[in-house]
Amino acid sequence: MVLDFLNKNGIATIKFNRPDKFNSFNQELAFAVQKALDDCHADPTVRVVVLTGEGKAFCAGQDLAEATDPQGPPLKSIVGKHFNPIIEKIRNTDKPIIAAVNGVAAGAGANIALACDVVIAAESAKFIQAFSAIGLIPDSGGTYFLPRLVGTQKALALMMTGDRIDAKEAERMNMIYKAVADDEFSEFVTSFSAKIAKMPTKGLVLTKKAVNASFDNSLTQQLSLEEELQTMAGQTYDFKEGTSAFLEKRKPVFKGE
Repeated sequence: MVLDFLNKNGIATIKFNRPDKFNSFNQELAFAVQKALDDCHADPTVRVVVLTGEGKAFCAGQDLAEATDPQGPPLKSIVGKHFNPIIEKIRNTDKPIIAAVNGVAAGAGANIALACDVVIAAESAKFIQAFSAIGLIPDSGGTYFLPRLVGTQKALALMMTGDRIDAKEAERMNMIYKAVADDEFSEFVTSFSAKIAKMPTKGLVLTKKAVNASFDNSLTQQLSLEEELQTMAGQTYDFKEGTSAFLEKRKPVFKGE
């Protein structure tokens, strides 16, 4: 199996499972990830999604053996049919998505992580914009997300040099949410995911929609969108539960509804 999928206690874990290839993507893995994301989107029992890798790597990007195989898919299809749909699904899936970067995240692997809503990395993990080393440009949303996270000059330097950035440095430059000591990483991801899974899911998803739209909206458009989405959030069960719990001085029990 190129992918492990588990939904437990509202936490859906999508684990890239090609450890002998550092979880590099081939066509089979790309389509499996797309299907898993679709399944998460459609399943009301899923409250949060975790993307991670099996073994020592998170994901080393595209499997170059497939990319250079004359009988394999052309580069245009690899980008357009394998990776682009994954990025679109990550941004548009109605669930919070956490990247748990357990090891090296290179090329498309790095950019898949950066497209997620929250990135948590083990301190030993590395982020590498590896494209320039083989004469390619960053894909999988790299030219979109990285400049917005770290600024244009820093992003271009990382893309041009292909420098390895460790997790602590990635946190310092606001590339990721948090770097966690290796021996605490698994426990932290589990605890953080469980916390998000117990939050008001619909409100979190509407927050995600608002942030996505903010990249293109004017202030006036964004204020109007906030008004619209806040009205929607105010009609949810979880809003009623949250306000009742606050007034009754008790802990809320959200259902993600």
